[in-house]
Amino acid sequence: MTTFTTTDARDDLMSLYLRQWKTLRSLLRKRSGSHDLAEEAVQETWLRLADMKGTRSPIQDQQAFLLRIAGNIAIDLARKDRRHSARCLSDEAILQAVADSAPSPETITIDCDQLRFLAIGLAKLAAKPRTALLLNRCDGLSHRDIAKRLGVSESMVTRYLAQALRHCRDHFRAIA
Repeated sequence: MTTFTTTDARDDLMSLYLRQWKTLRSLLRKRSGSHDLAEEAVQETWLRLADMKGTRSPIQDQQAFLLRIAGNIAIDLARKDRRHSARCLSDEAILQAVADSAPSPETITIDCDQLRFLAIGLAKLAAKPRTALLLNRCDGLSHRDIAKRLGVSESMVTRYLAQALRHCRDHFRAIA
């Protein structure tokens, strides 16, 4: 076990760093799981070593000291990154917040054309089946309520609805 003086310690640490930087980077990459974090930690380690004025007590194991400094820096950087990530919104969240939920002009035009075509089809339908369909689909009335309004049985309402739906289906098939 060699003991170094404070004046020699910094120079020896810098020399050790230069000899061991690939190994140090590889070790930090394995520990952190991030190539970028390991690179940043290695650079920060160099800056910290260059900034050292002298230590209070002699460094007995420079390799362990270097690894400790680099490891602590990597831990600090990882914590900083986690705090930053927790406060920041992801790109997807930002796009969702900014995204316009209104339909596009193309969608509006297509929907208007389909609505116009549906209105033409409904106009060609007999009055009671058309009324039964509109009361059911637009007003949300039950078969019983429709039967009372039209003065027919519930089974007749079922037939009217089936007739109206078949008519609409056939009408839309004609355009396809």
